[in-house]
Amino acid sequence: MNWDKAIQPFLQYLLLERSLSSNSIEAYHRDIQKLQFWAEPRSIGPMQVKQADLESFVAGLSQLGFEASSQARVVSGLRSFYKFWVMEQALAESPADFVEPPKIGRKLPVVLSPDEIDAMIASVDRSKEEGERDVAMLETLYSCGLRVSELVQLRSTHVHKEEGYVQVLGKGNKERLVPIGARALKHITLYYDNIRRHMNIQDAHRDVLFLNRRGAALSRQSVFLLIKRCAQKAGIQKIISPHTFRHSFATHLVEAGADLRAVQEMLGHESITTTEIYTHLDRSFLSETLLKYHPRSGA
Repeated sequence: MNWDKAIQPFLQYLLLERSLSSNSIEAYHRDIQKLQFWAEPRSIGPMQVKQADLESFVAGLSQLGFEASSQARVVSGLRSFYKFWVMEQALAESPADFVEPPKIGRKLPVVLSPDEIDAMIASVDRSKEEGERDVAMLETLYSCGLRVSELVQLRSTHVHKEEGYVQVLGKGNKERLVPIGARALKHITLYYDNIRRHMNIQDAHRDVLFLNRRGAALSRQSVFLLIKRCAQKAGIQKIISPHTFRHSFATHLVEAGADLRAVQEMLGHESITTTEIYTHLDRSFLSETLLKYHPRSGA
C-alpha cells in the first residue's frame, strides 16, 4: 500500500465516523503528508514505518525550526493515523504509540479588560450600514465566548431571544447551548430588523445570521480584520484576534467566581484541563480564595 492509498481511507474515517470539520481534516492531512514527504525518498511505505523512523522524523522537524506545539500536533495526528490502521487490522500494533512528543510550555493567553472591549465596540462606525452588524458580532463574541468559526456559522434560527440562549455548532459538529446576554441580543435585533431584513440574501446563506454585502456568510478572515481595525482605532497595543474575545469571556467569568465546569460547558471544551488555564490569569482572585477558605490562612 502506498502513502496516498493509506491516507485517503483515514481522511474518509475522520469525515464520516468522527464528523470532523473540513479544516480539522485538512490539518490531519498536512501533518501526515509531512511524514510521507520524509519517508518516500527513503523508500519507506506507510505500513513499514517503525518507531525509530518516527523518532528520527520528529527530530528532523525540530531541526527545521518547528515549534514544540507543532511537533506535538504532528505526533498526535500520526497516532490517530496508525491507530486507524490497527483498527482496520492492517497493522498488529502502532509504531506511534510510544513516540514522545516534545514538552510544551503553556502560554497564558492575551486578555482584554472590560474597558478595552467597550472601547473597541465604541470604535465601530455605526453610521455605516455594516456598523450595526459589526457591533452585534463583537457583542456576541464577548457575550458567548464563541470561536470565530462558530460566529460566522451562527444561524438566525438558532438565536432564542425569549429563552436567552444560542445553539452553537462547535468542533466535531458538536452542538451546545450557550447563554447570551441582553446587550448582545439587543444589538442582534437592531442589526436583524434594520439591516439584514432588507438585504438580498443568497439562497445558500438564507439562515446565516451575519452576512456580508453580497448576502453571503462572512469569512473568518473578515472578522479577524474587523478585530484588528477596532483595536487600532481604540489604541490597544496588544496582539489580538477574535479568539482574544473568547479568552476574555472565560477569564472575566472565572475572575467573578463562575464555576469552572460551567465555563467549560459554555466554551465547549472536552477536557476541564483546557479550561483550567483561565485560573492562572487572575492571581488576586486565587489569593482571595485561599485566604477565604484555607484553614491556616489566618495569623
